[in-house]
Amino acid sequence: MTLNPRFDQPALTLTDEQADAHAQEVRDTSATILKGCFPVETINAWNEAFQPLLKAGIEAERDNPNRGVGRYYVTLPFHDLWADANVIDNPAIMAVVERLVGKDGVMCQLATDTPMKGSEYQDLHRDTQLLFPETGAETPAYQLAVNFPLVDVTEANGPMEYAPGTHMLSKAEGLAKVESGEIPLQKALMNRGDVMIRDVRHIHRGTPNPSDTPRPMVVIGYSRRWLHRPEVQIRVPRPVLEALPERARRWLRFNPVFDTVAEAIAGEETYRDFAY
Repeated sequence: MTLNPRFDQPALTLTDEQADAHAQEVRDTSATILKGCFPVETINAWNEAFQPLLKAGIEAERDNPNRGVGRYYVTLPFHDLWADANVIDNPAIMAVVERLVGKDGVMCQLATDTPMKGSEYQDLHRDTQLLFPETGAETPAYQLAVNFPLVDVTEANGPMEYAPGTHMLSKAEGLAKVESGEIPLQKALMNRGDVMIRDVRHIHRGTPNPSDTPRPMVVIGYSRRWLHRPEVQIRVPRPVLEALPERARRWLRFNPVFDTVAEAIAGEETYRDFAY
């Protein structure tokens, strides 16, 4: 076990065999969960710091929510606790990610998705289309979402539902198997500190959050080095970049770099929901 210097609590480590198994689970089923990857105190600190950002995001998108009724996508500014190497360069997460998209991949997204009271079911969808749609054939993983909630995710606050194994099917075939019941939807129930690593091609949807408490889910996007996603980016302050470990700097290498934090946070990312 290693120690998280922020809170001096044990952080999750994986043996090579465990990392191999988690990566294979993603290949086979589309998703894997690392239980207790982060200390709960880390997540509580993120949730407290996130609340003003969520409030501002709601105000900015009130007349046109960017994820549907009562559901908000909010980009996180890349500095302070949002750039904590224990999170964005976490050894357990990276051990799995590197097995799926290579050690020369890229980190291209740092944001949140939050259903509020009044949110509705999303349409069943994928987060990306086929790499080569004209072929009709799937490929090994090329785009991952690393998700972790800032509150415990239960049946009562709008968990994501996903259909395991549909990442290697066409959307039409995956939807047909879901609708027939051959592949049942599975709820992604997670505790604070748990991390899901998923292939974004699987069929999934957000569900309504009827509770009075927002349910923020962080997403860190990791892709193969050659995959450019024009709809997302991380605006990186140079002082933050220079303080990060070498691996984190390498995974951030294709993002725009700014001389100051103020310059970095001055830009705006608006990533609207794409239905694939």
